[in-house]
Amino acid sequence: MYTILIICIVIVIVILLLSVLTTSKAYDYKHSVDSLEDNPHLHSTDKDDRPDKE
Repeated sequence: MYTILIICIVIVIVILLLSVLTTSKAYDYKHSVDSLEDNPHLHSTDKDDRPDKE
């Protein structure tokens, strides 16, 4: 009985440590944003954005 309880507690601790590690790693990630000059959607015309209506 106690062995199952200890195994369950170890599994919970491992999952908790992995989730904390993943969350801290996600906060350390540096996001980047493309500059406006490289955006191909700025150069499109209004005609290209509208669906064809007949």
